[in-house]
Amino acid sequence: MADLFHECGIAAVYQLPGEISPLVSGGKSENAARMIPRLLIEIQNRGQLAAGMTSYRPDKDQLLETHKDVGSVSEVFHISRQLEFEPLMESLSGPAAIGHVRYATCGRDDRNYAQPFERSHIEKTKWFSFAFNGQLSNYRELRDEILSRRNFHLSRDTDTEILMHLICEQLSGDRQPRLHQVLSALAQQLDGAYNIAFLNSRGDMFVARDPLGLRPLCYSIEDNLFLAASESVALANLGVPRDRIYNLEPGHAIIIEDGRLRKVAFAESPGSAHCFFEWIYFANVASVLDERSVYLTRKRLGEALAHQETLTCDDQTIVVPVPDTAKAAADSMAFELKVPSLEGLIRNRYVGRTFIDGANRADKVRMKYTPLPEVLRGKRVLLVEDTIVRSTTMKALISQIRERGEAKEIHVRVACPPIIAPCFYGIDMSTVTELFAPKYLDGHSGRLTPEIEARMASDLGADSLRFLDPEAIAHSVGLPAERLCQGCITGDYPTPTGQRLYQLALEKSVSPSNGSGRIFDEPLSLAVK
Repeated sequence: MADLFHECGIAAVYQLPGEISPLVSGGKSENAARMIPRLLIEIQNRGQLAAGMTSYRPDKDQLLETHKDVGSVSEVFHISRQLEFEPLMESLSGPAAIGHVRYATCGRDDRNYAQPFERSHIEKTKWFSFAFNGQLSNYRELRDEILSRRNFHLSRDTDTEILMHLICEQLSGDRQPRLHQVLSALAQQLDGAYNIAFLNSRGDMFVARDPLGLRPLCYSIEDNLFLAASESVALANLGVPRDRIYNLEPGHAIIIEDGRLRKVAFAESPGSAHCFFEWIYFANVASVLDERSVYLTRKRLGEALAHQETLTCDDQTIVVPVPDTAKAAADSMAFELKVPSLEGLIRNRYVGRTFIDGANRADKVRMKYTPLPEVLRGKRVLLVEDTIVRSTTMKALISQIRERGEAKEIHVRVACPPIIAPCFYGIDMSTVTELFAPKYLDGHSGRLTPEIEARMASDLGADSLRFLDPEAIAHSVGLPAERLCQGCITGDYPTPTGQRLYQLALEKSVSPSNGSGRIFDEPLSLAVK
């Protein structure tokens, strides 16, 4: 769904002392850092605005070297231009490195917001770089507390800078804390989602996952080579056997200090709250997150849609997915209904997100999707989408399928329940008043009825509309509902600040003095990754 964007993704690599892994090119430990661009390409789906990496170079005066910029991974690292790529990789060579891909929810599209964030210092333990995936839902409180101190200043509107300040506090003065102590102290201050990859100029590293495990984080250890990434597909495509790719437990970190690796629990986990959207939309379909296959999840979503279907299918009925993330659900739905699943929409993969230049949403959809009349003409189309957020893209898409595709009927089927609330944990999701579903559910205690779906369909320009039953989410993922964060479809958030922000959002959405549904007159998703 073009209306929904993720925050970012992280990666890390460390060739430990001893035998060099066959995965490291040339059998040289300093080539380990060269693996970061490859890892980042595999998680490019998580962020396409900026990319960067920091490498540890123990044999150079500049012990940490950071390269980052606005653009795709290929653009930032000049991957398609060998004469530029090779010297760049040579300058970033080293046995350890961290990397990041970014999508921003607000803020400027400039290099200053790209990650990793590096902080230089003459003391090795205080010279560090880190990359961050998630969102601190108590960002505003942390920011106000910092700015209340007379001599403190923040130059960016981002929780990444807040996190840098908090890490610096733990390392200030004569303190010499171990990395697990730094993480334990941070955990007492942070509310929200935070996966962190950290590297200092002593060559110490950690990758950490927040106590609720809201965002995925995978790792492997292969012949003294440590690898980590936001998604398993990044490690698998480097050649790591799938049975040797592990999910880092919530509240745990892999720490490398003095050349020795260990896994530690830095915070008590009250129980997991994995974001269900990772499986139904964000993650690469080839990934396995927390032991649950993304592809099989989407397949089961399609099966659930088919079991809900009340439309009588005939030989003029076809299923058409909205490319690309809805394809697995659409195919399995069609299989269950015994009707064809056809590519009636062709996506232009050379067009980026739909905030590209254009006069209006319809123009942008026309650039991004091409309806095929030879597939759609005269057909009853079951149009399968993974979610509807604002509805602007869906309205334009339905119009294009009807006018240019010449479809006879368009029946929208959504492999997700209605989105009724914003996300405070790292997804660029609209404010309450900008969301499609809430205005239809007012006065119905949040219950979705056939009458409400009919009104929604009419406003979209569709012949009918069906959302997935909420109970189908946990079943499709294969985890109990209490182990998932489903705040955006239930209004029930797993952290205190999330609950408080939602109540504020509801109050703002009905306030006559502020019809925007915004908190602090700013977007609900404040983080810039």
